[in-house]
Amino acid sequence: MSSFSPKVVVLGAGSLFFGRQAIWQMVHSEYLNKGTLALVDTNEERLTKLVKLARMVVEANKADLKIEGCVDRKQVLKDADFVVLSFAEDTVKYRGIDCAVSEKYGIRMCSGDTIGPGGIFRAMRELPVIMECARDIEEICPEAWVINYINPSTVNGIALARYAPNLKSFALCDSHHMPHKKIIYAKRAGIIRDKSEYTEETDRKFDLRIAGVNHFTWLLKAEYEGIDVVPAIAESLKRSAETETTGGDTGAKALFNDAISGQLYDIFGYLPTCTAHTKEYVPYWQGLGKRKDTIPPLSIWETEDRYKRHEDMWRQVDSFLSGATPIEEFTTSFGPDHATDIIENMVAGLGKPFYINTLNQGAVSNMNHDAFLELLCEVTMDGVKPLPVGEMPRGIRGMQELVLDTHELTAEAVVEGSMEKLRRAMLTDPLVHSIADADEMIKELLELEKDVIPESWYTKSFV
Repeated sequence: MSSFSPKVVVLGAGSLFFGRQAIWQMVHSEYLNKGTLALVDTNEERLTKLVKLARMVVEANKADLKIEGCVDRKQVLKDADFVVLSFAEDTVKYRGIDCAVSEKYGIRMCSGDTIGPGGIFRAMRELPVIMECARDIEEICPEAWVINYINPSTVNGIALARYAPNLKSFALCDSHHMPHKKIIYAKRAGIIRDKSEYTEETDRKFDLRIAGVNHFTWLLKAEYEGIDVVPAIAESLKRSAETETTGGDTGAKALFNDAISGQLYDIFGYLPTCTAHTKEYVPYWQGLGKRKDTIPPLSIWETEDRYKRHEDMWRQVDSFLSGATPIEEFTTSFGPDHATDIIENMVAGLGKPFYINTLNQGAVSNMNHDAFLELLCEVTMDGVKPLPVGEMPRGIRGMQELVLDTHELTAEAVVEGSMEKLRRAMLTDPLVHSIADADEMIKELLELEKDVIPESWYTKSFV
């Protein structure tokens, strides 16, 4: 067992996307629970709640974990071993604006946080703050690992790698949390019937290879004992597509994902692995065709429902704090998170592979070494090493390159403050189909989001 007592700093703990799970794992992991968890949020009321919750969970579990909290990240960055970026300024509100303006110009976004005008403008809001954090980390704790958990993950990861090259950084998305993702496909393939049947031997025999730009990843290989099980996975998805809208989550991101996966498999011979986002990266469900499709155009991000979800999460926190819900139930309400699983693995040297957004380094043999891709990696305190994948199939590879170009141009535009590159990124984006519309969207979104976009953008001339 490792004697290392890590300090993990969470910037944006009040976003709730990661804060509660970080508390759970830092308390329950034998490798982490003698370290320090520092929670940072600029909203003092939310921060106070999360710090109190964390201390209650620590006490209930009799852990040795030290809890710190501060609205000023500079006060807690000293001696940090890991800094997790997990903040978003009024994300529901601004994603709603992005999606509404885009719809006005014929672009349908069900998520609006990675590709399309929504992805570009989320980077406009979040990336300047990320780079400010990077500068503070370089000054105060330059040896810390920086883990970006903010969308657009690829844009932010590219920016950290390119403009803060001395920092050790990578980016994450929870859609490929291991081993859970592999277990899901093992069930789809009929290898197992239940999660409890998945063993180390099953894992060893199941060769699964996923790669691509974040949110646009594809299942490139799935073999069990040398037998191709991709057709079985595809058939399973097509069967579940028949009833997928009759219950469960009917939000915009969840609608028709299995049916869309089946259609993409029929076209390209490969399955998307993050369909809730991937369906937004291609034009097929934008409602642009002359003939009616079997799958309707994408539903639009539901702002009001998202507000309600966030309110429900805070009510749950308040219930723990007031004692209405026993704090002991926190253990059964939450569980491990992708980021803290990886931190635990790095601290303890457990040798588990995880999906990381990082530089390709030859893993996908027919894409550039510096292509920023989501890949299965060995990840240790010494670094991130992508595991070999093979080639990206033609057709899919072309779309990957276009998305990467959009993301790289977005990163350059935001960090350099270049209106020219912002416009170029918008017009490279696969969802934008009009120069005039792109220009109008930029103008409208800059005006509507001036409260959270750096003032320097409003002194620049526009074409």
